[in-house]
Amino acid sequence: MVNVIRAKLHGLRVTGADLHYHGSITLDPEHCDQAGLYPTEFVDVWNKNTGARLSTYVIFGEAGSRCCILNGAAARTCQVGDELIIAASGNVAPKDLYDLSPKIVTFMPDNEVDQVLEYEVFKSEQRPFDFRIVDKSAHKQASIHNYADVNLRAIRGELKAREFSDTDIDEFITKYLTR
Repeated sequence: MVNVIRAKLHGLRVTGADLHYHGSITLDPEHCDQAGLYPTEFVDVWNKNTGARLSTYVIFGEAGSRCCILNGAAARTCQVGDELIIAASGNVAPKDLYDLSPKIVTFMPDNEVDQVLEYEVFKSEQRPFDFRIVDKSAHKQASIHNYADVNLRAIRGELKAREFSDTDIDEFITKYLTR
């Protein structure tokens, strides 16, 4: 058996910290559903800003809230706005790696979902276990998005205030803010 990634939220921003809560990480259940994370499931949490790493369990917050709140002792490891990677793992026999499709949900700075990707293990000419990241919605190998601190909601609002049409806003974002 090998311990492998089963589900991941990548680039989710901390929206709160509650030192006096019982522990855990509170997440938007819509985000968890997209990745395949379950309530009370243990997850590893990695803070990209500080390098802190911890283990805790998932509880669901309000659906649609885009929340990411570290509770209890975990609250000491982060600040609001810190970027996290939240990962669940599972044990499988190596022969079963080909049947897995771990979901990876990536986020914009406002915790809006950016991409839903899958990891795929396959047999290649070079090795019996090879790896690729796949965007199933596009039916092709994924083009990974990487944004610094882009707030698309604010950009949309600003362009709307300048009387851009929704079509023009979409074209602008596609041209300048996607890869």
